[in-house]
Amino acid sequence: MVETWQQIALGVLVLLVFTSFIKEWVSPEVVALGALVACVLIGVLPIAVPEPLPDLEGQALVNAVRIFKADALRVFAHPAPITVACMFILSAALERTGVIEILGHWFERTAGKSPTRMLVMMILIVAGLSAFMNNTPVVVVFLPIVLGICRRKDWRASKYLIPLSYAAIVGGTTTIIGTSTNLVASGIAATYSPDYAFGFFDVTPLGLVFVAITFIYLVTVGQKLLPDRVTLAALIDSKDSREFITRAFVSKESPLIGQNFIESSLKKMKKARVIDVVRNGNRVLQGLDKVVFEEGDEILIKGRLGDLMGLSEQGGITQGTPDQLGLEDVRTESAVMMEGIIGPDSSLAGKSLKELNFRQKFGVIIVAVHRRGRNLRERFEDVKLAFGDTLLVQGPARRMQRLFELKDFVNLSEPKDIAIRGKKAPFAILAILAFMVVGLLSGIEVIPDIPIVQVALCAALFVLLTGCIDPSEAYQSIEWKVLFLIIGMLGLGQALQYSGVAKLLAMNVVNATNGMDPRILIALVYLLAAVMTEMVSNNAVAVLLTPIGIMVGMELGLCPKPFIAAVMFGSSASFATPIGYQTNTFVYGAGGYKFGDFFRAGFPLAVILWVVASILIPVIWPL
Repeated sequence: MVETWQQIALGVLVLLVFTSFIKEWVSPEVVALGALVACVLIGVLPIAVPEPLPDLEGQALVNAVRIFKADALRVFAHPAPITVACMFILSAALERTGVIEILGHWFERTAGKSPTRMLVMMILIVAGLSAFMNNTPVVVVFLPIVLGICRRKDWRASKYLIPLSYAAIVGGTTTIIGTSTNLVASGIAATYSPDYAFGFFDVTPLGLVFVAITFIYLVTVGQKLLPDRVTLAALIDSKDSREFITRAFVSKESPLIGQNFIESSLKKMKKARVIDVVRNGNRVLQGLDKVVFEEGDEILIKGRLGDLMGLSEQGGITQGTPDQLGLEDVRTESAVMMEGIIGPDSSLAGKSLKELNFRQKFGVIIVAVHRRGRNLRERFEDVKLAFGDTLLVQGPARRMQRLFELKDFVNLSEPKDIAIRGKKAPFAILAILAFMVVGLLSGIEVIPDIPIVQVALCAALFVLLTGCIDPSEAYQSIEWKVLFLIIGMLGLGQALQYSGVAKLLAMNVVNATNGMDPRILIALVYLLAAVMTEMVSNNAVAVLLTPIGIMVGMELGLCPKPFIAAVMFGSSASFATPIGYQTNTFVYGAGGYKFGDFFRAGFPLAVILWVVASILIPVIWPL
């Protein structure tokens, strides 16, 4: 029997977890796993449940725990994170075989004829893709395409990027695999009773309504509410700011030998500047201010072409001539300017440019940074980078290509250039189609019921065996932070269930709303989930609220499925902030948005969808 003090401790733990999520004290997945360990240490979640189970209060709770056999290690075998991992692999297979890229290029060829046409096609394609694969790579692929079209047509990208994210979000609500939130909530529901689980297309009717409403909203009222923002690259006129990088070497008679860079004439150049020093084939990493020149040093100087052309002959330097400085063998190459965004798994997050020694490490320079609605042009070296920050990067094309090959950056200037296995595309498409068909036939009971996790595992194995994706790419495609967040929060959700805290909360809700129409309770559950998901991870919200929603339904003597559906759709309804959903965070920096832009454009949509869901959920899933 769980003691009262343990229930109180668990309640305090839940508050600490949510506070940490909001304040971002520690990475969310670390917080979630820490919560799982804490539940074991305070004794509310055993490592192994003894048989027979203890006689807990409330027969419904006893039956639920017996079905689930809750223990701390069982969460690692829960079907939800396994299915989510398989979906990451399937999404990567579609990307590596060029299926998404083909759709993207087709969109680029046909959508750029008018702003309205582009918006309509983008919403429909992105929503359709997001129904059957992870929506984050869909947004990543379409971001540079949309930005490129907007640059060429001189359209404001800010009118398209928020709709891009919203389309991906609502598209994910149309199937049980469209978003990890649905998988997590349905997986938890199945542990209470198989009757509470959701089939592949059970959520499709309401999901399609969400897509239709979002579509109509974005092409009508939403267009007037979307901001007219300037992207980071537009801050600098490409014609006036096109610069080049010159490479010069220090000869053995150069007066620079033994001089500190700060004291040298190179520091005083007005129309060109030194950006790097290479010694014996390696960059000097201690920073320019500490460089003392040596014979053979290679000096990289950046400036406009006219300012650099005379460098090897005469002029171009305010004091002295190139001969007096001992510079020889000057070579010049174009410096390109591109935009990149800090990805969710970037090793640069949490570190400043100064700490990273960015210029010396990557051979490129940062021109500007977009951070939380502000475009920073100066004094951003000490700003700690975070997921969603957009950087305007300048440097040689070959260095830029190497930089964007890393997972540290998502290229916003042009689509990623990766080797496509085009001949394997039919196999990737076949895997997704088979997944859909089996899920549909199983849902309408044409074939025996097959767990989604089983179908997902078979589909993931199929794309691996057919060479659509190799094992190393499969490992890299999985967002382990998401999986560990789900696992940790599942443990916390189990603790709420096993300790009786979920039942206690449900009883208090029922008592406080005594005599209230259950349909109003469904609306309140949706609203609570929608508000919470704007502040913390949607998966975390689904894990914590699903057991409470189920218990509320049980206490009322009703089928819990409407309450579970309210949690599912409410947890995915992140429109009012750029931090509630990963796709919102991606477009936040790329579109040059301010924080309030999301609230202004997304809050009316969130309210409309809340009203519609509150009306339709009890109709689609009768009480």
